[in-house]
Amino acid sequence: MATSPQRSYRAACPNCGAPVEFASAASASAVCGFCRSTLVRDGEALRRIGISAELFDDHSPLQLGVQGRRQGVTFTLVGRLQYGYEGGTWNEWHALFDNGSDGQRSAWLSEDNGAYVIAFDAPLPGDAPTLDGLRAGQRALADGRAWDVASVTRAKLIAAQGELPSPPRLQGEFTVVDLRNSAGEVATLDGSDPAQVHWSVGRAVALSELALSGLKDTSEKTLGSRAVECPSCGTALQAKLATTQSLTCHNCSAVVDISAGVGGDLKHYAQNNAGADGAAPQIALGTLSKNSLTLGSAPAAWQVVGYQERCDIPEDAEEETTFWREYLLFNREQGFAFLVDSNDGWSWAKPITGAPALRGDSARWQDVDYKKRWSYAAKVTWVQGEFYWRVQRDERALVMDFEGQGQHRDKRLSREQGGQEVTWSAGESISATQVADSFGIAPGARAALQRDATPLAGKSGGAAKGLLIFVVVVLLLIILATCSGDDCDNVRKTFGAASAEYKQCQRSSGSGYRGSGGVIYGGGSSGGGSHK
Repeated sequence: MATSPQRSYRAACPNCGAPVEFASAASASAVCGFCRSTLVRDGEALRRIGISAELFDDHSPLQLGVQGRRQGVTFTLVGRLQYGYEGGTWNEWHALFDNGSDGQRSAWLSEDNGAYVIAFDAPLPGDAPTLDGLRAGQRALADGRAWDVASVTRAKLIAAQGELPSPPRLQGEFTVVDLRNSAGEVATLDGSDPAQVHWSVGRAVALSELALSGLKDTSEKTLGSRAVECPSCGTALQAKLATTQSLTCHNCSAVVDISAGVGGDLKHYAQNNAGADGAAPQIALGTLSKNSLTLGSAPAAWQVVGYQERCDIPEDAEEETTFWREYLLFNREQGFAFLVDSNDGWSWAKPITGAPALRGDSARWQDVDYKKRWSYAAKVTWVQGEFYWRVQRDERALVMDFEGQGQHRDKRLSREQGGQEVTWSAGESISATQVADSFGIAPGARAALQRDATPLAGKSGGAAKGLLIFVVVVLLLIILATCSGDDCDNVRKTFGAASAEYKQCQRSSGSGYRGSGGVIYGGGSSGGGSHK
């Protein structure tokens, strides 16, 4: 188990007299835990230079004093910086590594799209680009390497806590630029100091890899405990995840933004198809996988916490719109993943740290080659549950979907760009049978999950299989032949009134059903906050 680093400095707060401790003799600043005074070291004394705002309680499982181990080296979380931006807030935890005879080294444990990154400060490379003019999606050279600009964010430091390597600047906005490369690294250009842009480089990490101790007992936050009501209908709201930025009211389906906390007015919007009969997802919110699913790492139990329906935006008004569904899954040890239900079948995806190497219509990620299959604009049409980003009305993104080549045909990549942020996700196809088995779908409801031929492939009994396919095709033709206007009851009862199938049936009016094309393979709308 990690041990706390030796306390090497202690002094009294000049404002309130409370003891202020430093774990590192090299630390230059701290925030008094009693009166929130911002303090700097002045010889053997402390000097007050300001006051820090109160931290927004985002119910993170992390807290000061948490200990862990990374690559055999112990560390302790000794400080926190909390930033605000248009999409909400994020935290930077000051981690002090105990390198034994080599002394102590500071690092930052940062939130990153529902996951975490450990980064170390480094000297600004001589070839680093200036912050002015950088745009999400462009290529940049820094430290002799090529990087993709993942996000450009205007932010401000809103609060500080504990021991810090430099005095916090709590005034004014600044620019933060995230860069990612094909080696899985993430670098940050931080313009918070007008005199010097700061540079740090890190990699993604799962909290389960850090052997953490001293975490908060629970990550649940209850908005209803402070009598916060849905701004639309007055129903009491409850968010169960620490990272939740938006959630939907279970009574009126309004989408409520809770990223700014429970004080004051809560922003919200009513969904266009709110209250539609049969709008519930086919895998109910809150469902926990019955067996351990392996989604890119160790097997784990995944819970459905959010659901959204999305569609492409055809360039030609005469082209048919295609819909698909995404289930947001959560596991405390591994973070978030997406289960994607499209006309081409099921797949899963997880946001990645880094950026695949692009060359024309080809991409390469972790020694696998991919080929671009689709490129299109997309928007969100319906959401339910909780999300780690702020959900916007008709949230839009430019999407590119890639398919693995050769023996990796089941692998998927997706690139999404919305505003000044680019998010990559990677995953694989998964059979409808595996989805049904994992989430305990009742036998009578399993037919509605079938989107692909995978469960039938390779089975014996050719005559029986052919007969089954023939029956399914005939039934679909009969159902869809009757689809005109609102006369699509069979499709609605099978897939739900908010489903892609029902909407396409209503629009078809004898034009036929479009089985595939223009669908997403992975990812999901992002915007879960930049990191330092």
